[in-house]
Amino acid sequence: MARRTELIYRHKLATRIWHWLNALTIVVLLMSGAMIFNAHPRLYWGQYGANFDRPWLQISADARGGYLKVGDRRFETDGVLGRFKAKDGSLRNNAFPYWATIPSNYDLAHARRWHLAFALLLGFGLLGFMLVSLFNRHFRKDLTLRRAEIAPAHVWHDVVEHLKLRFHNAEDPGAFNILQKLSYIGVIFVLIPLVIFTGLTMSPGMDAAWGWLLDLFGGRQSARSIHFIAAALLLLFIVVHLVLVLLSGPINGVRGMVTGWLRVPAKEERP
Repeated sequence: MARRTELIYRHKLATRIWHWLNALTIVVLLMSGAMIFNAHPRLYWGQYGANFDRPWLQISADARGGYLKVGDRRFETDGVLGRFKAKDGSLRNNAFPYWATIPSNYDLAHARRWHLAFALLLGFGLLGFMLVSLFNRHFRKDLTLRRAEIAPAHVWHDVVEHLKLRFHNAEDPGAFNILQKLSYIGVIFVLIPLVIFTGLTMSPGMDAAWGWLLDLFGGRQSARSIHFIAAALLLLFIVVHLVLVLLSGPINGVRGMVTGWLRVPAKEERP
């Protein structure tokens, strides 16, 4: 017997606009950032870092092939990171391959232009979304953490429900569960602000105007490392988000984020 369903209004207009703007913005930032990283594929802690300094992370290639090195641990990544085949079939030694960068050919100047242009969209988009979400009470209604929700037993229950591919609360399917709240809070209030402010810290002009940024992040190279880590966590969030959308029903999920209306189990079927 087919399950009965109903439509609920889940996503406000401001949320939908910001979601799709971010979908474009973050992809461009990640890909242009990968090209910028190709110019010096090493990360350091502190104020300074150059070719002869010891990096904590490096993506490169040698006679054995491409590799990722974290501290003293080496991971072979030939064909994906460090060394790969270019579009013309030749071997190239770059941290990230051409299909993961903007521009696809090595071009640091244009990569910086793409990155800075879309960084403005990210920053002002986040500011606008936060202001609107305060007025329409999106943060208070949907993202407020309640004591019962953060109890270990409740968090574990939500983890088990996700493993069973049950993503909606039967009593209130329009509400965000604790895993969604924690991930969205982490992205909106931690990761995106972190990439914005560490990005500003890498700018000599901003260092002159806001010298406290260097003190806050422990130097320009530390800011670059934190910027890279935060971007990697954003990429991880996107991958997990897309997997969950596919598992929960991509058509329904995309329709919800386009129109605001989401299809959920009908009330009489909820326990």
